[in-house]
Amino acid sequence: MSDNSPIRRSIDRVPADLVKAAAKFQASILADVGGRRGTLGGRIQPLAKSMKVAGPAFTVEVRPGDNLMIHAALNLAQPGDVIVVDGKGDLSCALTGALMAAHAQKAGIAGFVIDAAVRDTDDCAKGTFPIFASGANPNGPLKNSGGRINWPVSLAGTTVNPGDLIVGDADGVVVVPREMAAEIVKGAQAKVDSEDQRMKAIGRGELKQAWVAESLKSVGVLGKDETL
Repeated sequence: MSDNSPIRRSIDRVPADLVKAAAKFQASILADVGGRRGTLGGRIQPLAKSMKVAGPAFTVEVRPGDNLMIHAALNLAQPGDVIVVDGKGDLSCALTGALMAAHAQKAGIAGFVIDAAVRDTDDCAKGTFPIFASGANPNGPLKNSGGRINWPVSLAGTTVNPGDLIVGDADGVVVVPREMAAEIVKGAQAKVDSEDQRMKAIGRGELKQAWVAESLKSVGVLGKDETL
């Protein structure tokens, strides 16, 4: 029977060993292996470029400008979870700040990914708790509206399901569907190896790539007998 409660307490998480393996790769590598898709819109960025996060998604949906459900999530999420908040992209006030970040870090939460504004950004950016957000605002939130926990959410154009693999770094955040995580993480090393080989070729001065001309021919930019 499906759980229709606003708060779903039990979810299937991507396994810890896959999280550990995925954390070794850039978000861009995982996105490429996954079909060049699954990344959150570019408005969601880390407070500091050095911040990295990896873990299963613990999803939260809130009304714009209200963080009551995030406080609930802080009491329910497990160590290693990434609290992922669908804040509707609202930047009128901050949904979290230094106090909530300290709470989450003490509880073992892996990080915040929030499609909304945050505050105390200077202090948080200097800290070791990863926070990815879509903006900043010094104004505080309300705490008087209900929402949902561990339901599917949408952040900056991308669906996130509870338990999906979240990986974020200086470039942004990628969402790897839980059911595809093992396959995509397995393919990530081959992608890294391929890029390493291309980088070595560039170092040797091997700059021309045959596929570029072939692709141009396929879209009608070059004629059949033309070349670059």
